[in-house]
Amino acid sequence: MQSFYAERFEREMGCTEAEWLMWLPNAIGDNHWKQQSQSAGVRIGDGALGLKWQVGAPRAIGSVSIPVLKVTFRFAGLDDAERYLFMKRFDLYMQRGGG
Repeated sequence: MQSFYAERFEREMGCTEAEWLMWLPNAIGDNHWKQQSQSAGVRIGDGALGLKWQVGAPRAIGSVSIPVLKVTFRFAGLDDAERYLFMKRFDLYMQRGGG
C-alpha cells in the first residue's frame, strides 16, 4: 500500500475485466457510482473519482499467462488525506494473493 496517491495515476491490474467488475463494488464501498463502457464515475463526499480501463496484452511468465487490465484513476475535489483514505480501502479490497 502506498503512503500517497496523486490526483491522477495509472495502474496495471492482474485481472480480467469481468473480475474487475465483480470486485469493484466492494472496493468502492458505500460511495455512489455509475458504470459506463470501460469506465466508471464514483462520488466521494464532495469530490469524485473517474476510472477508465482497457484490456491489455496478457503477461506470460513461462507457461503461465496473466491477464492485464490498464486502469486510469483521476480524482477531483479530494485532498491528499481523502484520496489516501479512499485508496486504502480500495487497495485492500483489490489485493489478491496466494500461498
